[in-house]
This record gives sequence, structure tokens and C-alpha cells, in this order.
Amino acid sequence: MQKLWKEFVAFIMTGNVLMLAVAFVMGGLTKKVIDDFVGFIINPIIGAIVGKPNFSNTLKLGKGVIQYGAFINTVINLAITGLVLFMIVKVYDAYQNRKRAAGEEEAGTEPDEQVMLLREIRDALITRA
Repeated sequence: MQKLWKEFVAFIMTGNVLMLAVAFVMGGLTKKVIDDFVGFIINPIIGAIVGKPNFSNTLKLGKGVIQYGAFINTVINLAITGLVLFMIVKVYDAYQNRKRAAGEEEAGTEPDEQVMLLREIRDALITRA
């Protein structure tokens, strides 16, 4: 049982699982922020323009009620969520590209001719001794 527990802890502590857990929590919090942004900022602005601060509009068809206002809220949330996620991915890609370019510059620099010559002399002296 203890071996199984140690394997489980090792699995949980791998980078991929931790990153997934962090992403899941951050995704939930990001959704809450976007929902509040739409509910408390976007909807009142649209309400000031259109005249109704929330989209609780309904259409009655017999006994059924079509809540098209709630659907409009969901579409606005989707658009803003997509935009925020797109911007996060763009910033992350730019960061990774800069990081990769810096790594290539360090790895791509070869020593100058004098250093190469000194290394050859050193190697020759080592083989003679």
C-alpha cells in the first residue's frame, strides 16, 4: 500500500499533472472574472445604450418561454472569453519565442579562431604527455 502511495505522489508531482491542475483552477477563476466583467460592466453599458441593463428578455409561446436574453449573455461571455484566451496564448507564444531566440543565440555562438587554436594546442599537449 505504501509503494502504491509513493507512486501516486510521484505521479501527482510530475510537471504535467501540476500544470493541468493549475490550468483548471485558473480557468475557473478566469471564467468568474469574465462573467463578472460581462454582468457588471458590459451589460450596464449595453443597457445604457439600449435601455435595459440586463438581458432577461423572454418570448412566450403558449406555455413555453424562450429566454433569448440569457442566450445573448452567454454569447457575449463566449466572445469575451475567447478574446481573453486568445490574448493569453499570444502573449505566451511571444514569451516562448523570445526565450527560444535567446537560447539559440547562446547555443549558436561558436568560439572565435584563437580559442579554437588554443584548444587544439591543449589537446595536442595532452596526447603527447
